[in-house]
Amino acid sequence: MPPVPAVPGAKVVRALEKAGFTLARVRGSHHIMRHDDGRVVSVPVHSGQDLPKGTLRNILSLTGITVDELNDLL
Repeated sequence: MPPVPAVPGAKVVRALEKAGFTLARVRGSHHIMRHDDGRVVSVPVHSGQDLPKGTLRNILSLTGITVDELNDLL
């Protein structure tokens, strides 16, 4: 398994939008992303900070996106 890249939450939100997710709502610093097939994931967006590796891995597992696919979307 390739290593998870260090990326800020805003870039992950844009990558998920390319993958077919839409921004459902924002609550505080968490962007709730929803896919047409029912998948929902929360992405914390803190300016100037990369997502922790474990958080990003969890987001990828919830969305069904691999690390390679994420790198292509970025």
